[in-house]
Amino acid sequence: MKYGIQLYGLRDITNKDMDGALREISKIGYTYAEFAGFFGHTSGEICDMLQRYKLEISGTHTPWQELLPDNFKATVKYHKEINNKNIIIPSADFSTREKLDAFIDFVNDVGPKLQKEGIKLHYHNHSGEFIKSEYGAIIHKELEKRTDIYFQIDTYWAFHAGEDPVELLCRLKDRIDIIHIKDGMKDGKGKPLGQGQAPVKDVYECAKALSMLMVVESETLTPDGVTEAKVCFDCLKQLES
Repeated sequence: MKYGIQLYGLRDITNKDMDGALREISKIGYTYAEFAGFFGHTSGEICDMLQRYKLEISGTHTPWQELLPDNFKATVKYHKEINNKNIIIPSADFSTREKLDAFIDFVNDVGPKLQKEGIKLHYHNHSGEFIKSEYGAIIHKELEKRTDIYFQIDTYWAFHAGEDPVELLCRLKDRIDIIHIKDGMKDGKGKPLGQGQAPVKDVYECAKALSMLMVVESETLTPDGVTEAKVCFDCLKQLES
């Protein structure tokens, strides 16, 4: 099995030592890196780091604003140069019906443009997308019905919202390539894999059966990002066996 990790979990070092962060996740045994910013590095520098540590890029968490018309060409150029085929929008403001509708219009416009460039557009959920908004919408349902966007299901946040993440993965399997396998408590406090209340084992078995790439997202820096990344990888290897 090959696993990825969201580099936000190593944010204690990525901003000052991206090379070191990639070196450490490679040493642990991760195959894929999911970026959350490049901290001024050129595409060539990122490619060199990935090659040096025999890593592949599984995707990036990229704010949707980087795909607006003034930024689109430069963003696509950079991502193609680092061989990234998955741009994942990490969140959006859905506080009003107008903002939801505008985001849906944006996705429906930019998604096909990225597809023509060989890049898939995904959306990463938190818990709020599964809870009825003040204006009566369940955001995730709206995105499912009104767009063709792919979903990077954050299985912990789905669990926190009261969803069954396994049911979610099965129902949306044709629109999911990559998941966040993640753990935490029912009250919203994150935990390293295997130390919380989320159904990590069931999620693991489902994602494996459906051939979804599992990307660890664990953000507690307990006691630091590298150590937490190792704890999570060890949990995955235990589940594997």
